[in-house]
Amino acid sequence: MPVGNWQKSSYCGEGESCVHVSGTDTAVSLTESSDPDEAILNTTRRAFAALTHALKTGTPSPHITVSHTPDGLVRIGGVVTTTGPKWETFVRGVQAGEFDHFGRS
Repeated sequence: MPVGNWQKSSYCGEGESCVHVSGTDTAVSLTESSDPDEAILNTTRRAFAALTHALKTGTPSPHITVSHTPDGLVRIGGVVTTTGPKWETFVRGVQAGEFDHFGRS
């Protein structure tokens, strides 16, 4: 799936690797910018909107699983892996509404 420009949270410092989001008219992609495997989670706008709603309300996402490993990593949708601090930076951006436009149809 082709992706557009990647966006990261404004809470992510200049030059830091972070969770990035990109979207098309019908889909949304997430990746971890420092992932050597360049894993990309592709999902629907609806599923991404449900994820951002879940992160804002502290509820589980019905479409995209988020799991935390004992060693501090976070797995997004079973595809993308990031660190706890990078995940928290992404969540802060979600809570600020920085990614809401990706979930709109």
